[in-house]
Amino acid sequence: MAQQDPKGRRADRLLVLDGKARGGGAGKVWLVGAGPGDPDLLTIRALKVMQGADVVVHDGLVSDEILDLAPARARRISVAKRKSRHSYSQDEINRMLTAFALEGLTVVRLKGGDPFIFGRGGEELEACREAGVECQVVPGVTAALAAGASAGAPLTHRGSAQAVTFVTGHAAQGAEPDLDWESLAKANQTVVIYMGLSQAAAIAGRLLGAGRDGATPALIVENASRADERRVVTTLSGLAEAAAALRGPALLIVGEAMALAQAGDGRPQIETLIREARA
Repeated sequence: MAQQDPKGRRADRLLVLDGKARGGGAGKVWLVGAGPGDPDLLTIRALKVMQGADVVVHDGLVSDEILDLAPARARRISVAKRKSRHSYSQDEINRMLTAFALEGLTVVRLKGGDPFIFGRGGEELEACREAGVECQVVPGVTAALAAGASAGAPLTHRGSAQAVTFVTGHAAQGAEPDLDWESLAKANQTVVIYMGLSQAAAIAGRLLGAGRDGATPALIVENASRADERRVVTTLSGLAEAAAALRGPALLIVGEAMALAQAGDGRPQIETLIREARA
C-alpha cells in the first residue's frame, strides 16, 4: 500500500509487501478479467494466473468467492471505485502495479468484466510499458454478455439486431456522455449502456430526441450473473422510470431484440404458458 506524508497525502514510494526486499528476478503484471460476478464465469486461464499471484489488486465489484481463489499467501489490495468515491486515483493504481512488479512480484490486477471494456485496462497496460514492466492480459466475460444470456435476450439477432454497440453512460464530473446519438437511434441495433443508471433519463431523452421509437424494447439488469441479480423489462419511453427504482451496478440495454427478454427468475409469464398450451 502507499505511504502517506504528514498531511495525509500518498507519497510516490510504495511499501514492500512484508518488509522484505524481493530481488533476483523481474516481476510481471497480469490484467485479468474476473467476469461479471458469478465465479462459474471466470475463465480457466484467469484461475491459473490468480493461483500464481503474489499480489491481487482488485476492483470493489470483484466478489469474495473469486478473491478466495487466489493463494492464501497473496496480499489483496482493494482499489474500489464507486462513482465519486475513489480509494486510489488511477495514477496511484498505475504506480502501485509497476512498483510491485519492479520488486520482482507477480501482480494480478483483477478487474470486473473484461479489462478492455470500460475497465481502464488500456491505461494500466500503457503504464506498464512505460515503466518497462511485462504486462499480459487475460480477457473476461463482460457484463453485457452475462446480462443478455441470463435474460434470454440475444444482443444480436437476425432480423432485429444487426449490430451491437457498447457505450458508457458515465462522463467526467457526472456529465452527460458525448455520444453520436443519431447513430445510436437507428433501428435494428442493440445499444448497451454501461454505468448509465444515474443518467437513464438523459440517455432516454437523447435517444428519443434523435428519433428512436419510444416503444423500442429495453432491459435493465442489476448485478448481472450474481445471486441478487434483478431484471426489469420495459421500453425506451419507460426507461427512466424503471431505472429510478434500482440502485446497484446496472446495464441499460435498448433494442428490438430485447423483446425476447424475460424478467424475474427467467420463467415465462403464466399468461404466455396458457396461450402456448391452447395453441
